[in-house]
Amino acid sequence: MVSWPTDEKGSDSSPENLDKDVTFQATHGVPSEDNPGVLSQQEAEAGGMGRHLGVFSCTMLIVGRIIGTGIFSTPSSILMSVGSIGASLMLWVLGFVLSFCGLFVWLEYGTMFPRSGGEKVYLEVVYEKPKFLVTVIFAVNAIVLGFTAAGCIVFANNILVAAGITQPDRWVVRGIALGVIFFVTLLHGLTPKLGILLMNALSVFKIIILLFIVITGWVVLSGKTSVKNPHQNFYNAFAGSSHSGNDYATATFKVLNAYAGWSNVNYVMNEVKNPVRTLKIAGPLGLGLCAILYLLANIAYFAASSKEEIKHAGVTVASLFFGKVFGTKARSALSVIVALSALGNVITVTYSASRVNQELAKEGVPLPFGNKFWASNWPTGKSPLPGLIVHLIPSIIVIIAPPPSVAYPFILDVEGYPQQIFNFFIVLGLFWLRWKKPHLARPFKIWLPFAVFFLVAACFLMIAPFLRPANGIGDTPPLPSYLYCLVGIAIMFTGVIYWAVWRIVLPKVFGYELVPNKEILNDGTVVNVFARQKVE
Repeated sequence: MVSWPTDEKGSDSSPENLDKDVTFQATHGVPSEDNPGVLSQQEAEAGGMGRHLGVFSCTMLIVGRIIGTGIFSTPSSILMSVGSIGASLMLWVLGFVLSFCGLFVWLEYGTMFPRSGGEKVYLEVVYEKPKFLVTVIFAVNAIVLGFTAAGCIVFANNILVAAGITQPDRWVVRGIALGVIFFVTLLHGLTPKLGILLMNALSVFKIIILLFIVITGWVVLSGKTSVKNPHQNFYNAFAGSSHSGNDYATATFKVLNAYAGWSNVNYVMNEVKNPVRTLKIAGPLGLGLCAILYLLANIAYFAASSKEEIKHAGVTVASLFFGKVFGTKARSALSVIVALSALGNVITVTYSASRVNQELAKEGVPLPFGNKFWASNWPTGKSPLPGLIVHLIPSIIVIIAPPPSVAYPFILDVEGYPQQIFNFFIVLGLFWLRWKKPHLARPFKIWLPFAVFFLVAACFLMIAPFLRPANGIGDTPPLPSYLYCLVGIAIMFTGVIYWAVWRIVLPKVFGYELVPNKEILNDGTVVNVFARQKVE
């Protein structure tokens, strides 16, 4: 019998605190037919800081996740892939449209099942059999690819540019990047309220910086700066466009990675006040704001520099912009700003990723040393430091292992490919739920043509990377252009093997069955623990 702890954090974890326009499918302590996972709604919410995130914090959670390394670092690699200014801008518009379609799909799921975990929850409610298969596949992908190495590397590169070091030793870059990820882990793990405050402050800061870039771009286009012929890139804008589907798919992954974060609130729904109402406001507001700023910032970049200069700018394209407009000193200052923006992105990503890791551990996914520790809010009782450590380990490996110059574009590609596979199955699941379970309360319903468009895009992005790129080598030489796809698929297949060993092979060999038991930890967290029961 589950005994519910008294909430001493000023937050009511009972269903009465949830939105009145939703009929929740979970009972108190016993999952219902339509409840995803093992834990009920109330069990999933137990522990931590309770519901403390409002509309502003959730909007900043989305903005802080979206604005970071992408808009300041990837326009050059996207231009390199597609070959022209016009094609590059079209991809940024396409990324905006795709992201909004994806947001609407996630809004329908998130308002039906307002609990932390995001894709984990949505896959579980649709693909229930074999039991725990999708949970383990998602867990392996989330843990192995759930790093924030790219943001740490961008922070390190820009800080070094600001210091006047343009060709640093790779271990200097790695050392700074490691310092960032350790700092963020301790910040969220030991001082969670300070972490949220800093996260919101840096999100506001990033909006201000992008507005400054946009306004500066308007001034450049007016011809009132030292930039000569600011309209040169917009004449015959599609000249030199690539004709390879691989190039467009790879570039689209980078654009979507730059927009990634519109689903960030879905990962932390157990901590959101009035979750359905808040999600419906914060999602479109956060993504819409970022999309407008992104498109205008790209126009500003293309107004200030030539196509060739942008292509060779690497991950410091924003610094190139300020150097062209304001001179070398301003370029150094901008590098500091970009570094702070990347830091804000790392702080935001780490916050939500740790909650996903915690939800996976609470569900009973087998982890080293048992899953109770990894599901806990140790040591503060408010923040999941163990879940942060799970996030920390792959980040360290990715920062240390490959050379930074190759690691950054390859990381973006590897992260993007498995996500498209998950997107494909989640949208299919949406259609299945509309057909099989029309009785579910849906406070938000996506217009189905949007969902179909998102599904078609996911199919293209799964197939096109295997086509030969126009330059024959892709954007991560000396690595093969298709390698990131194979790595992503291999990671997902590893999840299948892990599940099979845990659920089938070991029980059959040693003659036991896995029996789920729910336990309440000292911090109030409810966790599912599997006991091995001998089969007679």
